[in-house]
Amino acid sequence: MKAPHPRSVYLLLLPALLLLAGCSAEQPATAETDTPALIVAAEAGDTLRIESLLSAHDPVDSRDSCQWTPLMKAALNGHTQAADRLIRAGAGLDLTDNGGYTALMLAASNNHAALLKTLLAQGADPNLQESTKGWTALIWAAKRGHAESVAALLAGGAAIGITDFAGETARSWAGKNHHPEVIRLLDSS
Repeated sequence: MKAPHPRSVYLLLLPALLLLAGCSAEQPATAETDTPALIVAAEAGDTLRIESLLSAHDPVDSRDSCQWTPLMKAALNGHTQAADRLIRAGAGLDLTDNGGYTALMLAASNNHAALLKTLLAQGADPNLQESTKGWTALIWAAKRGHAESVAALLAGGAAIGITDFAGETARSWAGKNHHPEVIRLLDSS
């Protein structure tokens, strides 16, 4: 059998490469050239720069090419003070990126429990599902074994019975990934 031409292999892999290069909670866009300054400041947790940009009337919900907002970047990186300032400026709590991820999901997936509490106290919806796998903030936290975040989400009204697109719940993900503390929290709710 003749070996495939290298170009034909590349063309077969191109769709998968494009998917991997796309926007997701795991691999956010960071290209400085198309990223608004407020998003860059929020990602760095630079509250002085955030204040300056907001004072100059930069849009609090500016977007990058993946539809990330400054609040999403602050949540992803656990910058509670930056997130608080953006919320006080009117940032949309439940805005979504190209994959349907919210700031709450990003904070939950990275175990930023203090930031979760702030978002929940301001009215973020804990039961939204992202559009790639159907995961909620609770599923993210349970799947990764983030007990403190699971507790914060449960206290904030997260529903434990929501199933993702594969029919899994936060409890089943915690079981599959061997997170007994998370299982105890979910079972006692």
